[in-house]
Amino acid sequence: MLGIIIGHSEMIIDTIEPTNPIYDNIVEIQKAADRSAKLTRQLLAFARKQTIEPKNIDLNSEISGMLGMLKRLIGESIVLRWSPCDTPCMVTSDPSQVGQILTNLCINARDAIGDRGVIRIRTQKTPIDAVTDQSHLTESPGNSIRLTVSDDGMGMDSETLKKIFEPFFTTKTVGEGTGLGLSTIYGIVKQNQGSINAESIPGAGTTFSIYLPEVILPDKSINPAHVADETAPGKETILLVEDDEAVLEMTKLMLERMGYSVFSSNLPKTALELAADVGDKIDLIISDVIMPEMNGKELIENLRNICPNAAYLYVSGYTADILSPTGIVDEDMQFIQKSYSRHGLQQKVRQILSTRKN
Repeated sequence: MLGIIIGHSEMIIDTIEPTNPIYDNIVEIQKAADRSAKLTRQLLAFARKQTIEPKNIDLNSEISGMLGMLKRLIGESIVLRWSPCDTPCMVTSDPSQVGQILTNLCINARDAIGDRGVIRIRTQKTPIDAVTDQSHLTESPGNSIRLTVSDDGMGMDSETLKKIFEPFFTTKTVGEGTGLGLSTIYGIVKQNQGSINAESIPGAGTTFSIYLPEVILPDKSINPAHVADETAPGKETILLVEDDEAVLEMTKLMLERMGYSVFSSNLPKTALELAADVGDKIDLIISDVIMPEMNGKELIENLRNICPNAAYLYVSGYTADILSPTGIVDEDMQFIQKSYSRHGLQQKVRQILSTRKN
């Protein structure tokens, strides 16, 4: 349902001018849906059932791209100071999870500060053997990447500090928070093979330190011809299979506006019949995972002989514990989780098709 709201909001915003009287209303609808989607991801991350797409990212670049949003979040009366490491800080993580961590920590810091103060975000490289809690860090040689978020707020006493990662523990009054923030961060950090600790002194502020294993990338030159233009208009043909009619229509419209030719079906059997007629024309098959008649994996296995040259993309709103028995959650599988944005879908589809072409 959030996917439908977000998708249609994006498409409306793309088609009307900012001067239109309803423009601001649609933007607010989209913002509310995005916040709801983030809360859902928080709950999934806390339960460690979030289906994530980890990739090698430069933590410095990810944080730099978030500074504008974080400044608006904490307000003008609080100063945000960013001190990146002077070299790239490469880690393996889902970029959305980095956003969750920073958002939660900055909100907590803002609330602890109150009216005026300073929040400091810093990255640096630290030898793994210098980290106090190494239990979740990889044993490979090299460094850990340390991300610290500190504030000069009211701080916490030792008893409070012991409980901060407990689910639903909160020092805030009713209506001001759920207590999910720090337990969510704890779940994300452990999921990414890292460690986290907090130091605080009443009246002197708090510092959170997160340690993630550094990724050492091979020094390979990149052929510009093989870099996909993720915003290029599509020319290929896509078979879209989705049992939810509203999601099916929305996704089809998104793809057609991107330039793709789309055959769509809300049932796997109908999709097989469509493929039998136009199988040689299909470049990409986008299939939901959990559907009546057969699941996405079974459908793709049936389509391989009919569309031998097609690439595949799985889509689902279900969590990892449900998807695992289907065999879909696999690092070699192309997967995008609902609710996805138009840009996220466009980026994923273009990446897959460009890789297939090369």
